[in-house]
Amino acid sequence: MKFYFSVFDKIIIFFEKRAFGVSEWIGTKFGVNPALVRKFFIYLSFVTLGSPLLIYFPMAYFLENKDKLTWPKKRKTVWDFK
Repeated sequence: MKFYFSVFDKIIIFFEKRAFGVSEWIGTKFGVNPALVRKFFIYLSFVTLGSPLLIYFPMAYFLENKDKLTWPKKRKTVWDFK
């Protein structure tokens, strides 16, 4: 049995897998349900005409690429080449 997804379904699946990582990260960091964080971003976006998105998108970028953006570990001595 094959399932055929519409374009709208593919967009929803994409955002559920990738875009909600920020809300989940903030929720676990502060001990709040991630659904409440999502609602907060949505309602605040309506009230302030989308300005929380200026915070949300850079956070999504940094959380997605945080393994590439970490500083290298400090060496104990000058002769430590690892």
